[in-house]
Amino acid sequence: MKRASATGGRAVLIFLLVTSLPAFAACRQKASPQECDQLLDKFAELVVKERFADAGPETIAAERARERSEAKGDDAFKNCTSEVQAAELACAMKATSSEAVIKCLE
Repeated sequence: MKRASATGGRAVLIFLLVTSLPAFAACRQKASPQECDQLLDKFAELVVKERFADAGPETIAAERARERSEAKGDDAFKNCTSEVQAAELACAMKATSSEAVIKCLE
């Protein structure tokens, strides 16, 4: 009887491990190059809105391009596809400030 109980317990453990694997894989999923570009755009847009709230469209466009270029060289963004996980990306894309984006990526 004890043997059946141990086997049953092992079967439950194996079932739990197998059904949890997709969740673990999702936790380790990294951002794609396209998602990293979207993240750069989001960050640049937030920075420009914070710093140049009253600027005209031309200034905003120029500053957004500058901020995007500057952010792209930053280590946090440079290694985006190899280091930013799906949960961090989701957090950053929901952020309403540049500081919040940075905190999501820490």
